[in-house]
Amino acid sequence: MAGEVAAVTGRPLRVAVTGGGPGGLYAAALLKRLDPEREITVWERNAPDETFGFGVVLSDETLGGIEHADPVVHEALRRDFVRWDDIDIVHRGTRHTSGGHGFAALGRRRLLEILHERCRSLGVDLRFRTEAPPAARLAAEYDLVVAADGVHSGTRDAFAHAFRPTVTAHRCRYIWLAADFALDAFRFEIAETEHGVMQLHAYPYAADASTVIVEMREEVWRAAGFDEAGPQESVERCAKIFADALGGRPLRSNKSAWTTFRTVVNESWSHGGVVLLGDAAHTAHFSIGSGTKLAVEDALALAACVEEQPDVPRALAAYEAERRPVVASTQRAARASLEWFENLGLYLGQPSRQFAFNLLTRSRRVTHDNLRLRDAHFTGAVEREFGCPPGTPPMFTPFRLRGLTLRNRVVVSPMDMYSAADGVPGDFHLVHLGARALGGAGLVMTEMVCVSEEGRITPGCAGLYTGRQAEAWRRITDFVHRRSPGTAIGVQLGHSGRKGSTRLMWEGMDEPLPEGNWPVVAASPLPYRPGGQTPRALTRAQLTDIREQFAAAAVRAARAGFDLLELHCAHGYLLSGFLSPLTNLRTDAYGGSPENRLRFPLEVFDAVRAVWPDERPMTVRISATDWAEGGTGAEDAVGMARAFAAHGADAIDVSTGQVVAEERPEFGRSYQTPFADRIRHEVGVPVIAVGAISSWDDVNSLILAGRADLCALARPHLYDPHWTLHAAAEQGYEGPGVAWPDPYRAGSRPPQTGRTDAPKPRLSLGGR
Repeated sequence: MAGEVAAVTGRPLRVAVTGGGPGGLYAAALLKRLDPEREITVWERNAPDETFGFGVVLSDETLGGIEHADPVVHEALRRDFVRWDDIDIVHRGTRHTSGGHGFAALGRRRLLEILHERCRSLGVDLRFRTEAPPAARLAAEYDLVVAADGVHSGTRDAFAHAFRPTVTAHRCRYIWLAADFALDAFRFEIAETEHGVMQLHAYPYAADASTVIVEMREEVWRAAGFDEAGPQESVERCAKIFADALGGRPLRSNKSAWTTFRTVVNESWSHGGVVLLGDAAHTAHFSIGSGTKLAVEDALALAACVEEQPDVPRALAAYEAERRPVVASTQRAARASLEWFENLGLYLGQPSRQFAFNLLTRSRRVTHDNLRLRDAHFTGAVEREFGCPPGTPPMFTPFRLRGLTLRNRVVVSPMDMYSAADGVPGDFHLVHLGARALGGAGLVMTEMVCVSEEGRITPGCAGLYTGRQAEAWRRITDFVHRRSPGTAIGVQLGHSGRKGSTRLMWEGMDEPLPEGNWPVVAASPLPYRPGGQTPRALTRAQLTDIREQFAAAAVRAARAGFDLLELHCAHGYLLSGFLSPLTNLRTDAYGGSPENRLRFPLEVFDAVRAVWPDERPMTVRISATDWAEGGTGAEDAVGMARAFAAHGADAIDVSTGQVVAEERPEFGRSYQTPFADRIRHEVGVPVIAVGAISSWDDVNSLILAGRADLCALARPHLYDPHWTLHAAAEQGYEGPGVAWPDPYRAGSRPPQTGRTDAPKPRLSLGGR
C-alpha cells in the first residue's frame, strides 16, 4: 500500500538509512517529523554507544539550521554544549592566543544519544548491531535509500559505476585520542622531535574531557617507530611527546588506530532512489572541523528538498544542486588546511606570531580582516612584528627588489590585450596601462611582449623587436613615470613557441588563423591542440638566434624605460615548452633530465641578465604545475625556482598550467598560491603569487602570513583599473603606500548613495 501511495504522490513513504552516524540519524528524524506516515528504518552495524572519535564541533550557522528545523534536538544540544572562544598556538615554546572565534562542542556519544532519543520518540525503527541488506535489495524495496555509511561506504562501492567516486589518500598519519580534562582553548602545538615534526590538535568537548589528535607525516611516523608500536604504546608515547599541553596527564583510546585521511569526491551523489550523505558523499579534513557539520547540513538539505519537490528524482537533484557548491568550497578549504599541515616544516622558521597567523589563515576561510575583527590585539601585534607602520595594512608596506623599491605589494598582472598593430603598442596600450598605473598599484606589468615577429601569439600581439616598437613603449613608460610617480612599470618578454600564429582571443583562442599563418617552432614537434599547427623542432643554430632575440629585446626594453623585466617561462610558450616533460621530447643536451630541460631557458635568462641594467630587477614567471599526469609538479617547480634564483632572478612569479590542452586545473580562490608559498619557503627567494586573488583582504592575508611577497591580480584590474586606490579607501588608509593622482583626489572617498534604509517601528500598538 505504501509503495502504491508513494508512486501516486511521488513522496517517499518507505525510507532506508544505512549508517547510524549523526547525518543518517538526523536525516531519519527530519524525514519522519515532516511526515509521520513514513516508514523509516536505520541500520547500524555497531552498538548504540560505539563510535569513532570523541568530540564534535558545530558552527553557529549549523546550529541555527537545526534550531529552525527541529527545536527539540537544538534544545537538547544546547544543554550539553561546551563553548569557548580562544585558539592557542604553541610554537617553539611560545604560546600565542587568538580570541573571538566562537566554538561549540559536545561528546560524540552524547550527540548520538540525543539523536537516538529523537528518532525513537518520532517512531523511527533503529536497528543496531545489524548489517543493512544489500544495497541493490534496498533500492528495489524502498522509495528512498539514504547511504550515510561513512568514508568506506558499501553502498557507494555497490553503485560505483553510477557515483564514480575518487578517493585520495594523503601524506600524514593521525590518531584520535582523548584526555580526561577540559582544555580552555582550541590548542595547536608543534613538537620538533629527532624524527621530525609532529602536531597536536586538541579541544574540549565536555566539562571534564578533550579531544586530542596527534598527526605527523608518514615518514616521521615510521622514523619514530609508530608503525611497529602497539595501540597502548602509541597512546603513551603521544602523551609523553605532548606532556606540556596535557599537563602530564595521560591520554586514552577508543579503539583508536593510526590512519591516513582520505578525501572522498563523487561525480554524482544519487542513483535512482539511492542518495549519498555525509562522508559517503564527501570528506573534509578534520583540521577544519567540518565532517559532522557537513553531514548534519546534508540531512537538513535532503529533508527540505524531499518536502519541497514533487518526487524523489527531483528532490535528489535539488539536494545535490544545493549542497555540491557548499561542499566543494569546504573541501577546497579543507585541502588547503590539510596541505598546510603536511608542509608544516616549511614554516617553523617564521617568527612565532607570524607562524600563528599563518596557521589561523591556512584554509583561507579565516582572513586578515575577519581575524582583525575577532581579535584586533593579536592581529595588530602580528602587523607590528611584520613591520607595518601604525594604520598601515600589510599590502601597503614597501618591498625592495634589487635597486627598485615598490611602494606597495600589488602588481597588475600581465594580460594579453591583442590590440597592437605590427607589434607596435598604440593609444589603447597607453590608456590601458596608464589607467592602471594611475590606479595605485606598486607595479604595472605589460602583456607578454614578443621578441620577434614569428614569436607572436596573434597578429595583435605587441613586440620589442624593432626600434619603432621601443619608441612606442617609451611613450607609455614616460607617461607612467611622469603622471604616476612612485608606480613602477615592468615588461614581460616572451616567445609564443607552438602556441603562436593563432586568432585574437575573442575570435577563437588558440585556434589557427584562417589565413596568413606563419610557421611556429618549439622544443619538440608537438601541436598544442588537435588541428593546430605542428611546430618545427628548433635546431642548435635557431636556439642561438632566439637567445639573441631575447637579449636584443631586453636592450630595447632598458632604453624604453622599463623598471623591471620578467622572462616568461610559463603557460606553454616557447621557454615553458622546454621545461615540461610533456612538451620537451628532445634527446640532445636540451631534453631529458630536469637539468637539461632547464638549459635553454637558463641560457636565455643569462643572456638577458647580461644586458639588462644591473640595478634593475629581473623576475621569471613559471608554471609550477602542468595540471596533467606526467607533467611538471610542485617538486619540479622548486627545482626550477632554485635554478633561476642561482642565476640571479630577483623573484619568481608563480603561475600554473596552460602548458598542455588536456590539463585539469583545481580551480578555487587563491588556488595557485600554495605553489608560490612552497617556493618562497623552500628556496628562500621572493615570490609573486597569482591566480584568483580577488580581494584586498586576500592580499593582506597572504602577505602577512608570509606566503607571498607580492600579489599579482589580473581580472580585478580589468573590472576596476583603480582597484588599489579603492582598496586603500575601503580600509581608511591614506599613507605613502598609495597616492591618489591630484586630479582624482575629490574621488578618494566613496560617493554618497540614495537612502535605502527606513525608520524601524519602535512600538507595536496592535490590539489597542
